[in-house]
Amino acid sequence: MSIESLASAPIYRLLIALGLLLAGLIVYRAINGLTLRRVRARAPRLERMRTGVPVLLYFTTPTCAPCKTVQRPAIQRLQERIGERMEVVEVDASSQPELASQWGVLSVPTTFIIDAQGNPRYVNHGVAPLDKLQRQFAEIIS
Repeated sequence: MSIESLASAPIYRLLIALGLLLAGLIVYRAINGLTLRRVRARAPRLERMRTGVPVLLYFTTPTCAPCKTVQRPAIQRLQERIGERMEVVEVDASSQPELASQWGVLSVPTTFIIDAQGNPRYVNHGVAPLDKLQRQFAEIIS
């Protein structure tokens, strides 16, 4: 079997696609890990965050459609379920770009899950579905 015929085989294309997907996942996790390390070392604690309570820090902008239609409703449902055991702090990244930069915000929406001691534990670049947010909070509340 020649290289040309092997390259056109569906299984070969599938393996390449899976390899690229795996590489993308590794890069995504590395970026999240680096963002969390940088934020833990340098990001300022927001005055609006209560101490002793886990916080969902939510970066958005007024023009972000997914923020309004998907992320905000998911956060509201999470807050209804968890109640007083968490706090939500919303930051407009367009009016506070320096703060967004200090927190490593690459795009909106971006959410950070911060434990009761004030340590950022999770970062979600892009829309984070309700079930993902629930899992992240369940790990730090228990």
